[in-house]
Amino acid sequence: MRKLTLRTLLVMLVYVLGQPLSAQTTYQTPPQSIADLFNAPATPSVTFNKDGSMMLVLERNEAPSIEDLAQPELRIGGIRINPAISGQSRAGSFTNLKIKKTRSGEESQVKGLPSNPKMNGFSLSLDEKYLAFTQTESNGISLWVVDMATLEAKKLTEPILNQVFGNSVAWLPDNTIVIKAVNPSRGAMPKAPAAPAGPVIQETSGNAAPSRTYQDLLTNPYDEALFAYFMDSQLMKVNLDGSKVPFGKPAMIKSMDISPDGNYLLIESIQKPFSYLVPADRFPYTVEIWSTVGEMVKTLAQIPLDEVRPTGFDATVTGIRNVNWRADKPATLYWAEAQDKGDPRVKVEERDIVYTLSAPFTAEKQKLVGTALRFGGISWSDDSFAILNERWFASRTEKRSVINPSNPAQAPKVIIERSSDDLYNDPGSPLFTRNTFGRNVLLRKGDLVYMTSEGGSPEGSMPFLSTFNTSTKEQKILWRSQAPYYERVAKVLAADATEFITIKEGTDLQPNYWLINTKKRIAPMQVTNFAHPYESIKGIKKQLVTYKRKDGLNLSAIVYTPEGYDPAKDGRLPVLMWAYPREYKSAADAAQVRGSKYTFTRLNWGSPIYWVTRGYAIMDQTEMPIVGEGDQEPNDFFIEQLVANAEAAIDHIVEMGIGDRNKIAVGGHSYGAFMTANLLSHTNIFAAGIARSGAYNRTLTPFGFQYEQRTYWEAPEVYFNMSPFSFAHQVKTPILLIHGEADNNSGTFPIQSERYYNALKGHGATTRLVFLPHESHGYAAKESVLHTLWEMDTWLEKYVKNRK
Repeated sequence: MRKLTLRTLLVMLVYVLGQPLSAQTTYQTPPQSIADLFNAPATPSVTFNKDGSMMLVLERNEAPSIEDLAQPELRIGGIRINPAISGQSRAGSFTNLKIKKTRSGEESQVKGLPSNPKMNGFSLSLDEKYLAFTQTESNGISLWVVDMATLEAKKLTEPILNQVFGNSVAWLPDNTIVIKAVNPSRGAMPKAPAAPAGPVIQETSGNAAPSRTYQDLLTNPYDEALFAYFMDSQLMKVNLDGSKVPFGKPAMIKSMDISPDGNYLLIESIQKPFSYLVPADRFPYTVEIWSTVGEMVKTLAQIPLDEVRPTGFDATVTGIRNVNWRADKPATLYWAEAQDKGDPRVKVEERDIVYTLSAPFTAEKQKLVGTALRFGGISWSDDSFAILNERWFASRTEKRSVINPSNPAQAPKVIIERSSDDLYNDPGSPLFTRNTFGRNVLLRKGDLVYMTSEGGSPEGSMPFLSTFNTSTKEQKILWRSQAPYYERVAKVLAADATEFITIKEGTDLQPNYWLINTKKRIAPMQVTNFAHPYESIKGIKKQLVTYKRKDGLNLSAIVYTPEGYDPAKDGRLPVLMWAYPREYKSAADAAQVRGSKYTFTRLNWGSPIYWVTRGYAIMDQTEMPIVGEGDQEPNDFFIEQLVANAEAAIDHIVEMGIGDRNKIAVGGHSYGAFMTANLLSHTNIFAAGIARSGAYNRTLTPFGFQYEQRTYWEAPEVYFNMSPFSFAHQVKTPILLIHGEADNNSGTFPIQSERYYNALKGHGATTRLVFLPHESHGYAAKESVLHTLWEMDTWLEKYVKNRK
C-alpha cells in the first residue's frame, strides 16, 4: 500500500510539474524608466475657428483607470453602450478649455466649466459668438455653452442627450441648438427575462449572405429590446436661456444633419427588423427630410436590411447611399446609386450615378454625373466647379475630376488618376475654407486649387503646400518643410495661401504651432509652447534606414538607439523589431520610403520605443510589404515575402554593427501580431516574439480579412497557409500573447488567442497568454497598459537580452 501510494504521488507530481502554469495576478508595473514615459503629461489638442484667428486649446488627463473601464457596459448592435448615461462607453474626454489668440498669443481660461469636467463635442455657432460642448455626468450627458465674449460657460440642459449612435448636437443659424435627446417617454430599461421564451433561430432561404466577422452583435430578443430602448430619441430645440421645445416624432434616430440654410433636417432613423449578422449601421433605416419645426417634408428612401452584399472591398449596397447636403447650396441633397447592383464583378459602363434634389423636394431627382469607378465623394466649390472623387480598391486606383454642377451634360475632366499607394507622386488633398453657410468648400482661385501633400520622397516625407492648376494639371509648390524638421500646414489664413499656420516638430522638438507669412519678409512666429513631455529620451538617436530585400525590393525602417550609444565602443545591442504588414499591387509603390526621421519621438500606449531606455535598439515601422502585381494576389506570396522582409531587416541591423543577431525580438499589434506568429512559425531567426490582439486562424474569418477579398472557399490554401494556427507545431521560439478580453475589432475575437495558445501548449512551445479585463482592441486603462509594458519587459529581459 505504501509503495502504491508513493508511486501514485510520484506520477501526480510529474503530471502537475508538466502542466502549464495558469493563474490570475495583480496588476504589475514596468521599470521606472518605462513607467515615467507612459505617465508623462498629455499634450493639449488644438482646433481653430473659421478664419484661424482663434484657437481652442483642449487639455486632457492621463489614461482612465480600470475602475472607469469596469463600469456596466452593453455590447449590442456592434456598439458599446454605458447604460447609465445613454452614451457610448469608451468615449474620450477633455478636462480643460482655454482660448488662445493666434496672432498675439494671448491665452484665456474659460470660466465656469463643470466641476468634474468630462467634456467633448465642441462646436462653434455660425456667427462664432457661442461654443457648445457636452459634459458626461454620472447619470447622463448634458449640454453646455460658452459665451465667447465673456468666456463664461453655463449649463443649458440636464443630462438628457442621447449619444448612443451618431451626432447629438447641431447649431441653427439663429443660435438655437438642435439636440438629440433621450425620449422622455421611453420608460424604464427592459428587464432581462428570468427564462428565455424559446430558442433563438436564424434562417436563410438560399440567398448568399456573406459577411465579415463582426463583434458585439445582437444575439436574442432581449438584446433587441435593449437596442431599441437606448436608440429611442427625441429631437429638441434648446435656446441660449436653457428653454427647450421637442419637435418631430420620436424615433431610433441614426443621424441628423441640418441643411446649410438651416431650414431643413436630413433624418436617418433605424427600423426593424434588426439583424444578428451585421451591426446597426447596416440595419434597415428611413431617410426623411423634416422642416426645422418638425414637419415631415419628404421620405426620400426606405433602405432595407443590408445583410446580403457581394464580396469584395469594391462591393456596396444597391439603392440610395451616402446622402448629404451640398455645401455650396442652401438646401440641395446629393447621393449615389450603384448601377452594378453593388457587385464589382458586374461589368457596366457606369458603376455609380450621383443624383441631386433641391428644396422644396417635390421635383424628380436629377442626374449630376456617372462614375466609371466607385463613387468616393464630392468636394464642392460653387455651381460651376466641384471635384468628383472615384476609387477602385482592387487596382488601388483613385481618380479626381472637375465637374460643372450647373451643366451635368458637360463631361467630367480628369485631373488626377493615380495609385493610392504611390506616395512619391501624391499631389495631395485639397484645402478648404468656410462659406457663408459655415460649410467647407474648396480654397480656390479660378482654375487653381490649393493642396497639401505628405511630400513623399526617397529621403522620407517632406510635406508641402502647393497650387494645382486644374486646367493644365501643373502643380506649383508654394512652401515645403525643410530638414531637420517635419512641418505640415494646419490652417491656411489667407485666400492666396501666403499666410498659414503649421505644426512644426523635430526628433527632439515637441510639435508646436507656428505662424508663417511667405509674402511679408518676417520670421515665422511660434504660437504655442507645449513642453517636451519626455526629458529622459531627448538624447536618443533616431535614423531612417534603407536596405534591400533579396529580390531587390527597397525596404526601410526607423532605428532608435540609446543616448550616447556608439557601436564601435559599446558593442552590439539586443533589438526589438516592430512591424505591420501591408499589401501592394505594385513593387515600385511597395519600395517607396515611408515616414520621416524628423518626426517627434512621441510614445503612445503601444509603442516599442520605451525599450530604448532599457538598452535595446528599436526597429520601428519596419516595412513588411507583400506584393502581388497584375492578376496576382499579394497573399499568394505572403509567407515567402514576409520571411524575406524579416531576414533583410535582421541582416541590415547586424551589418550596421548595432544588432546582436542572436538577440532580436519581433512584435506587433493586431495584423502585426498575426505577422509575428507567422514569422515564428516559419523561421527560427528570432529570439522571441510578442503578439498583441491578433487573429491566428483564418478559417474563423472565412469571408475575408485585412485586404484579402477572396473567401475561404475561393482560396482555401491561402487561408490555411496564412494561419499560424496551422503551423503551431513548428514554433520553437518563445512567444508572448496578449489580448483584451473585450476586443471589439472585426476578426480578432479573444478566442483567437485562446485557441492559438492551446495549440502552442499542446505542441510544447514556450508561450504565455495574458488576457486584460475590460480592454478592447486598443488598451486604455492605466493599470492595463502598465501591466502590458511589464509583461513585455519581463519577456524581453528573459528571452532576448539575457538569452543564453
